Amino acid sequence: MSKILIIEDEAAIRRVLSKIISEESKDYEVEDAEDGLDGLEKIKNTDYDLVLCDIKMPKMDGVEVLEKTQKIKPEIPFIMISGHGDLDTAVETMRMGAFDYISKPPDLNRLLNAVRNALDRKVLVVENKRLKKKVNKKYEMIGESPAIKHIKEIIDKVAPTDARVLITGGNGTGKELVAHWLHEKSPRFKAPMVEVNCAAIPSELIESELFGHVKGSFTGANKDRAGKFEAANGGTIFLDEIGDMSLSAQAKVLRALQESRISRVGSDKDIKVDVRVVAATNKNLKKEIADGKFREDLYHRLAVILVKVPALNERREDIPLLIKHFAKKIADEQGNAVKKFSDKAVKLLQDYDWTGNIRELRNVVERLIILGEAEVSEQDVKLFATK
Repeated sequence: MSKILIIEDEAAIRRVLSKIISEESKDYEVEDAEDGLDGLEKIKNTDYDLVLCDIKMPKMDGVEVLEKTQKIKPEIPFIMISGHGDLDTAVETMRMGAFDYISKPPDLNRLLNAVRNALDRKVLVVENKRLKKKVNKKYEMIGESPAIKHIKEIIDKVAPTDARVLITGGNGTGKELVAHWLHEKSPRFKAPMVEVNCAAIPSELIESELFGHVKGSFTGANKDRAGKFEAANGGTIFLDEIGDMSLSAQAKVLRALQESRISRVGSDKDIKVDVRVVAATNKNLKKEIADGKFREDLYHRLAVILVKVPALNERREDIPLLIKHFAKKIADEQGNAVKKFSDKAVKLLQDYDWTGNIRELRNVVERLIILGEAEVSEQDVKLFATK
C-alpha cells in the first residue's frame, strides 16, 4: 500500500486529486491537508511514499514545505502543484529536489504518470539505501578501544584522498575491514573495489592476474584477458598479503604506481589506469627488504599512510561488543533468536589468549551458540571454547 499526501488549500482541487488517485489503484491510500503547516505536521508523524504539494498556500507555502521535508525525510518524492503564475517557481522547486510538477487544472494522464513514476523512484531510493546499509554493516568495524578509535580517525582523514595505504597486522585482525572502509568512505565508492589475495595465487600466475595477458603469451593463454588493475579502473585495488608477491610482479606494480600505466603479459602496449592502491600484509616488510625479498622502493610507494591493526589481545575491552555483534549476526544468518552470554562467560572469554584474533573469536562464539545452553554460561566456555 502506497501512502500519498495531498497538500492543497483549495478544497475542490483537493477532492478532485484525491478521487482521481484513489480510483486509479486500490493500492493507493490518500490523505490530505488544507495548508502547509498541517501538511508538514502530518509528514513529521507519518511515513508517506509521495507528497503532492500546492505552491501558493496560506501559513506556509509549498516551497518551504519542500525545504523542511528534505531536511527530515529527504527520501519522500514531491510533486508540486502549480497555478498558471507559479510555473517558474515550480521549475525552481525541481532544482531544489522536487520530482515533478503538474499544472492546474490537472491533466489526468499527466497526473497519474507523474504519480506512478514518483512512487517507482521512491522504491529505488529506499532499496539503494537498504543495499548501501547492508554493505556498510558487512564491513562494520566493531570496537570502542583507543586503538580502534584511532584507526577510525585515520580512515576519516585519509579516505577522501587518493593516498596509498599500507595496512599491517596479524592474521584475523580485520585488515580487510580497514581496506573496505577506506573505499566506502572515498569518492571512488561507486566504482569497483577489486580484492587480490597475493598469497593465494601461484607466483607464475600473479602477473597475469594483476595485469592481464594477451592470447598466446604463455601455455593456456587461449584468449586476451584483462587483469585486476583494469577491472579496478576508477576504483580501488586491495592487494592483500602483498609480502608474498614475487619480485618480478613487484617491479610491475611499482611501474603501475609511478606511471599509472600497466601492460598485459606478452604485450608492449601501455594501458592507462586510474586506480587507488591499498595493500595489506602480516609480514614485517622491513625485514623482508633486508632479506632481499621485498623492494624498498615499492615499500615507500605503498606506505604513504601506515595503519597498524592491533591484535585482539591488545584490545580486550572490545571483546564484549564483538561477542554481541557476532551473536546477532549468527542468529540472523541462522534465523534464530539471539543467544545471550552470561557476564562470567564474557569475562572468561576476555581472559583468553586469542592467537587467531577476531576470526578465532567469531568461530568460538558460533561454537558456543550451537553447543551451549539457552544462555551461554561460564561452564559452556570451559567445555567448548577449548584451545
